[in-house]
Amino acid sequence: MGSSVTLDAVAKKIPRDVARFHQDTVADLLKRPHIGFPGAQPVSFARKHLLELEGADYFVAEKTDGIRCLLYLTTILDGTGKEIEAQFLIDRKNDYYYVEPGYLHIPPVNMKPAAGEKPYMLYNWHIGTILDGELVRDRYPNGKEELTFLVFDMLALDNECITHRTFDTRVGKIGVVLDPLKAFMRDYPADANEMRFQLRRKDPQLGYAAEMMFKDVIPKLTHGNDGLIYTCRSTPYVAGTDPHILKWKPPHENTIDFRLQLGSFPLEEDDEGTYEDFDQKPEIELLVYHGDRDYYKKFADLYLADEEWEAMKSMNEAFDWRIIECWREADTGRWRPKLDDGRPRFRDDKEHANHISTVDSVLESIEDAVSEQDLIDSAGRIKAAWKERAAVQTARKEHEQKKRQEALKAQQAQEAAQRASATKIGNEAKAEEDDDQPRYED
Repeated sequence: MGSSVTLDAVAKKIPRDVARFHQDTVADLLKRPHIGFPGAQPVSFARKHLLELEGADYFVAEKTDGIRCLLYLTTILDGTGKEIEAQFLIDRKNDYYYVEPGYLHIPPVNMKPAAGEKPYMLYNWHIGTILDGELVRDRYPNGKEELTFLVFDMLALDNECITHRTFDTRVGKIGVVLDPLKAFMRDYPADANEMRFQLRRKDPQLGYAAEMMFKDVIPKLTHGNDGLIYTCRSTPYVAGTDPHILKWKPPHENTIDFRLQLGSFPLEEDDEGTYEDFDQKPEIELLVYHGDRDYYKKFADLYLADEEWEAMKSMNEAFDWRIIECWREADTGRWRPKLDDGRPRFRDDKEHANHISTVDSVLESIEDAVSEQDLIDSAGRIKAAWKERAAVQTARKEHEQKKRQEALKAQQAQEAAQRASATKIGNEAKAEEDDDQPRYED
């Protein structure tokens, strides 16, 4: 379902030289020394991470199968030199897609609304705000479809970088952006209908809610899902690979993004000689990224069923050197393409295939697979550990509060004693002064 969504459908890609200004601005806003994509990337879930979930507080959310991107809210100058509201979607290639004017207005909150005023500032907008999320296509039972940007994190709010804040604090600030927008959409339904995509918050659950996720949340989703995401409550936002964000996928969803390289096609022979038959399945190699710009090495061959090859040909697209998402058959070990509506999924939103370190992480996850039942079975231990940490933290806070109260009482007692001493000294001095005065007898 994810591949049916493209950023081109909602925004216009701007040239790299124009995007460079915004890349520099975002880097300055986030206090980063370089202009690369600032988004965080998870690591694959392995069995060792079950202990990680017991050792620290984690939140869990469904892993949306869509297009990962950042939403950058800012301001630009129009053709007349006037400042106007602007939004950009930033993909993992660090390309910027401009949402054209008139299709999205996100007013900031009105902090102190007077009687009768709206809870938002209608003619203002956010500047220097970056939301992290996923663009998905929601499909409803009545046949309605709509694009939605699901927000699950925040990097900056109104020119303030908040990547150093903990995950729970950052998530708590998402409402500062989305709540006024919700009120605006309610008051101006015509404008809401013109929006290229909706914005909605993805609400994380406590880390021991795996059973609820599998039984109650995921079955009711109106968009694609390919697993769970666990995020540590107490860590900052980290650009690049973050070991404190764990992605769990069921076996058939544990995929690797390879660089596809077409090989030779089968040879045919007729009266005119031998030639390659470009209608038949060719040899297809899967390459892994090893860094150093475009350094790729072969990892495996791609196995295609006949109907999958026919589906690829029907797309009438070039395939060589594109990135393709693949999964490994458990019984044969063959690498197979992940399909969307019967067609292989190409990850044109990515600049590079998975790095060899990511491939190793995914392979570890496959070899040392954690099942859905494993997560459910571990929930009790995770919950007990969470409650124990909470109890320790509560006791620590109560102890610190008691110490502060005792210190305050001691300070107040000391100040009272000092005042009493000062009063006594003053009274004694006055008495001595009175004794020194001349006395007049009747």
